[in-house]
Amino acid sequence: MAESVRRGSERGNASDAAGALILAACAVWSLISAAGRETRPEGVLLALLAVAAGFACGRICGTLLPVATATGAALAALLLALLWRHGMPGATAAEDHAPGQSGAAAALLVLAAGCACCAAAGAGRRVSVTALRLLALGIAGASLALGSAAGSAAALGVLVCSLAAARTRRRLLGLGALALVAGLVVGASWAMAEEVLPERLTVSLEGPLTRNRVELWQDAARLTARHPVLGIGPGRFDELSPTARRSLGSDGKPHSAPWQQAAEQGIVGVVLLGAAFGWLLYALWRSPRSTAVVLAAGATLTAVAVLASVGNALSFTPVTAGAGLLAGLASARRPIGAGEPCGPDGEDGVRPRPGSPRTAGAAGPG
Repeated sequence: MAESVRRGSERGNASDAAGALILAACAVWSLISAAGRETRPEGVLLALLAVAAGFACGRICGTLLPVATATGAALAALLLALLWRHGMPGATAAEDHAPGQSGAAAALLVLAAGCACCAAAGAGRRVSVTALRLLALGIAGASLALGSAAGSAAALGVLVCSLAAARTRRRLLGLGALALVAGLVVGASWAMAEEVLPERLTVSLEGPLTRNRVELWQDAARLTARHPVLGIGPGRFDELSPTARRSLGSDGKPHSAPWQQAAEQGIVGVVLLGAAFGWLLYALWRSPRSTAVVLAAGATLTAVAVLASVGNALSFTPVTAGAGLLAGLASARRPIGAGEPCGPDGEDGVRPRPGSPRTAGAAGPG
């Protein structure tokens, strides 16, 4: 058992070190791309700080009170989304004119559903599990009532993945599938901006996305082609995008995290954004928590990534902090004496300590 605990600690230290390096690289690159120009890198730095702070808080609370913390986070996120029905704090454009303004509220409701599912996966009593899953279902209904069909579908998807994860023992395949889903959505947004999709498919996708959003992506693609390495600088998209300038009530963002990174921080910024998402999945893979908790959190973070790929969800601090908090909760180490942690091979549960009631008599009489 001591050897397994030591290996689990080393795996956790490796993922923590990788995360620290990636977040530091993101911060440094944002400053490099901003050097010598009238830019505003504060938003990027604040988002990175929110992720790091949320992750650290999740790690601490996940070790002490994982189920209670996840439940409280779900209720807090739900309440925050209901209080700001027309967008998160900090919105600078009217919802009727700027596409994706409700994406932050939808992402927060998805995080709430994910926290409820993680709490259900970690709860021991059947009554608590049922209540928490009903909470996740209610959150999906609340998202639909607020007018976000995409947010409701994403929350339901998280709940379905959580139910399926309860019967899954191999987490690597599940996390790989989630990464593939996020990559396909990003690829679809690129194809829309570059107009390489068939005409019928393009027209069908433009309906829910809106033509204005696609034109913002096309502006971002042109800016990326002109400044492929450093980009135009953080916070300058509203100055150089013709679509953003002529759109009434525009908030000056392309409403796509990958395209915003590409336009403002170049290809390197996109690579670092993808590396940050990959690190979160890697930390979940190495997590000592059960596979059910890991896959529920992975599905939630993937849903948020999908919403951020077609909206401006990551421009709001509650969303970035909530994503970091959930990742920290799902990758927190188990309390001392809780038993031997399960490894990344996907074996669920905690192996009982020698001499515990679960092992007594396991070898039979005599």
